[in-house]
Amino acid sequence: MNNKDRTIILCILAAVFLLVVADILSDLKEGVVFWHLLIEGATGLFSLLGMFYLLRDSFRVKNTLLVTTKELNAYREEAQKWRREYRKYVEGLSLAIDQQLTNWNLSGAEKEVAFLLLKGLSSKEIADIRSTTEKTARVQSMAIYAKSGLGNRSELSAFFLEDLLVPQEKKRPDL
Repeated sequence: MNNKDRTIILCILAAVFLLVVADILSDLKEGVVFWHLLIEGATGLFSLLGMFYLLRDSFRVKNTLLVTTKELNAYREEAQKWRREYRKYVEGLSLAIDQQLTNWNLSGAEKEVAFLLLKGLSSKEIADIRSTTEKTARVQSMAIYAKSGLGNRSELSAFFLEDLLVPQEKKRPDL
């Protein structure tokens, strides 16, 4: 339920409550039977409870949204900080990869495909980005693997990324 719906329902319940109170006051002057006042009082109470429920839910949604917004902003700030802090390393890695691709004698188009392969794009996605056919992207990928002496995309990625991973400690046998 959106805010507009909540507001409309809240206004309707408030109007019902006010009308019921006015009717009860009027009925008291006329001296109607007790069960009639009891039913109208229950109606007014239910409309009041409905208003309370809607308001409580609105505050809960608002608070959740505020917390989520703060968390999102913190994550964005953290990501920007990481990008600023590690930009020189990322740029250095990019230059080192480009140098290795040059050492493998890849053409400019093959280098572009190699970078897209390292980013994890499929042949179809590479073809779309480069405005070529999927077959062309696959042929260029195979040329990259042949010139580099690597067998596939996984080996290409591992060639550049393997040393970036934090080494795992060797497990010691329990004594």
